[in-house]
Amino acid sequence: MAVSSPTKTTRRRLSPAKMREALTAYLFIAPYIITAGIFTFGVLGYVFYTSFTSLTVSFAAQNAEFVGFDNYIRALQDPDFRLALENVFWYFIIVTTVQTILSILLAVALNMPLKGMRFFRTALYAPSVASAVVMSLIFLWLYLPTGFINLFLGTNIPWLESLQRIFDPVFGTDAPTFIRGPSITWVSIMVLNIFTTVPTFMVMFLAALQDIPKHLYEAAALDGATGARAFWYITLPQLRRVISLVVVLGTIGTFLVFAQVAIMTEGGPLGTTQVPLYLVYQKTLGFGTRPEAGYGAAMAFILSFIIIGITLIQRRYIERDA
Repeated sequence: MAVSSPTKTTRRRLSPAKMREALTAYLFIAPYIITAGIFTFGVLGYVFYTSFTSLTVSFAAQNAEFVGFDNYIRALQDPDFRLALENVFWYFIIVTTVQTILSILLAVALNMPLKGMRFFRTALYAPSVASAVVMSLIFLWLYLPTGFINLFLGTNIPWLESLQRIFDPVFGTDAPTFIRGPSITWVSIMVLNIFTTVPTFMVMFLAALQDIPKHLYEAAALDGATGARAFWYITLPQLRRVISLVVVLGTIGTFLVFAQVAIMTEGGPLGTTQVPLYLVYQKTLGFGTRPEAGYGAAMAFILSFIIIGITLIQRRYIERDA
């Protein structure tokens, strides 16, 4: 009976030239690796450790005791944090949905072979160039009782001071705050966010539309699939991966909203525009209370876990069969 000889594993050795080439490549990327290791992963690890301590002042580790999951339990029981999660949940549902739909519709309109499209593309993209601070200040002035919006509508609505919620006419003011929906003030900030984010996502959809093969529409036209049917059965399926990307980016952006709230309302009136990131900012630095860096870090990680969970669910169902 013949016995097969054992195979010999050969170890490939790099030549001196290849080793010098690899060493040179690592030297070029070393500044980024060192910077990311210290200021990204290092800081992230320190903050994660901080979330399990009673640290009161950021980066001052003295007198910080290990408290385990107490900060996380306290955050989940904190009515202010739960209210902030309710607010940002409505923000995520409304803003992500509206900005995705508007981005697709605008991209389809700007993809038409008509004269003057370059001008309209530039004009519609302009709002996304300005910073969040600048756009927040502009809308802050527009929303004033004597601002342009009230002047145009002939009203005197306090857009950024209204406690009324959009579903109050349906459920009444005695219903739970979550059921009553977002306040008029919160919806006003949503409009600002949609106005500034739609242009960026519009450009992404426009690039994806121009990559769809023309022969798909020509073949569909032979079968009578034109207009809305071609959009539904050809355009949207071809855009599914870009839709997934836009929804994920939109979700992360909505859960991390900060500048608009900090500049326009500071979480008011009566917490109707409070969001987790601004609450973390207040608790960590001690605005209106003593600094609680450990507690703020715990809230920040709870928020990150929620974002990761929602993102995984979105990718699973949006990219399915793509």
